[in-house]
Amino acid sequence: MNWHAIDLQLLGLPFVAGLLVLATHVPLGTQVLDRGIVFIDLAVAQIAGLGVIVADALGMPERGVGMQVAAVGAALAGSALLAWTERRAGTAQEALIGVSFVLAACAGILVLAGNPHGGEHLKELLVGQILWVDSGQLGWLALVSVLVLLALRLGVAQRYGRFGFYGLFALAVTASVQVVGVYLVFSSLIIPALATRAAVGARRAAAGYAIGAGGFALGLVLSALLDLPSGAVIAWALALCALGVALARMRRARG
Repeated sequence: MNWHAIDLQLLGLPFVAGLLVLATHVPLGTQVLDRGIVFIDLAVAQIAGLGVIVADALGMPERGVGMQVAAVGAALAGSALLAWTERRAGTAQEALIGVSFVLAACAGILVLAGNPHGGEHLKELLVGQILWVDSGQLGWLALVSVLVLLALRLGVAQRYGRFGFYGLFALAVTASVQVVGVYLVFSSLIIPALATRAAVGARRAAAGYAIGAGGFALGLVLSALLDLPSGAVIAWALALCALGVALARMRRARG
């Protein structure tokens, strides 16, 4: 173990990025789980990632305005399509979400087929580069998080129905997927929501945020100590924190 790798200057910004992701993903994840559309985050994140891949293939500057517009536009288009199919597909909606994920993933592979660094780009899209997050990315993520939380507070999702929810979801996922990757987007949304499904209201939200913050902190420290990919370790850490909360709840129930 490399104890010298525990550097607050190195891990501080990634942890703040994780907290900003959790700020929107914990409440949105609860709604996703309650609506029974668990895999929508994977689909929308992959569609947003496809927008980034296409923008990069067109020569747009990395993390530039054009790339952000492409990512948001792709995610909103995908969300609009899924909102439309939800009204018509009924029980087939989850299957359509899965198909959307696969098609977006395959489209990304096709776009990158002639790129010698295509494999590296796909890996970054899936597991993210949270350790290398910079202040510019944090600023963008913070702005989107504030806007999404404000919209949730004002009841935009309820006022504008399906597309209101899908649109907010698309904005949150687009901002986070470029920092933490598709796998951590899914983990941040679903694991805290799944672990706290027996709770309600403010207690559920508080428990979800605690699991998320604990998972990101533990994952970042372990990845630094063991010199392992941060995204993958954080996903496992989130699952372990969720399991710990579930076991503690079961023990209290028996006592």
